[in-house]
Amino acid sequence: MEFLTREFDPIGALLALQSQLERTLENPLGFDLGFSGRGVFPPVNIFVDRDEYVLRFEIPGIAPQDVKIETQGRNLNISGRREQTVPEGGSYHRIERARGEFSRSLQLPADLEVAKAEASCDRGILTIRVPKKEESKPKQITVKGI
Repeated sequence: MEFLTREFDPIGALLALQSQLERTLENPLGFDLGFSGRGVFPPVNIFVDRDEYVLRFEIPGIAPQDVKIETQGRNLNISGRREQTVPEGGSYHRIERARGEFSRSLQLPADLEVAKAEASCDRGILTIRVPKKEESKPKQITVKGI
């Protein structure tokens, strides 16, 4: 009877349904679009900066201690929870920012040292830096005279 004790949020339920429908219409065959997927939270930008990959996730309103980052092989998993509270006696006029638990998994390239990844969070942007393996970094070859 857990459903009887939880507060019913018709607007939240409608927005969740709308989100699911949009996701289905954008990707009707259900394929995992990985890095290019749309409508996934948290959104991410990934780029190469010198000898490392940089992943920047947008997580506004989420405290760094509420984010969990795990690696397994080449997979990077991010999860957490966004809480939104309404002052007592108040109510929402509009809800556009998702709330509750989230998770996101990405498969990283094989040439990265996933175990050496570092993460930081500044102004709602979670940045994860993953260095390339030494053998995949460019090397300078000295030319010797004969």
